[in-house]
Amino acid sequence: MISQEKLKSLKDKLAQYESKLAFKMKRYRGVIHESAASEMKHQEVMVLKAMVADLQKEIHMLENQP
Repeated sequence: MISQEKLKSLKDKLAQYESKLAFKMKRYRGVIHESAASEMKHQEVMVLKAMVADLQKEIHMLENQP
């Protein structure tokens, strides 16, 4: 039962971070060199991508548990 609650919580977080990532990707053009703002946006996008990937991995592991 606890794993089902955790799975639901993780799926909710995943949906939240996927929507944030989609919003950030709308105007993302990569890193414009010598632009601190561009580099900060790039770092934010990379962090969101990593968070989404980690959540997907954890959800996959919980769903495939015996």
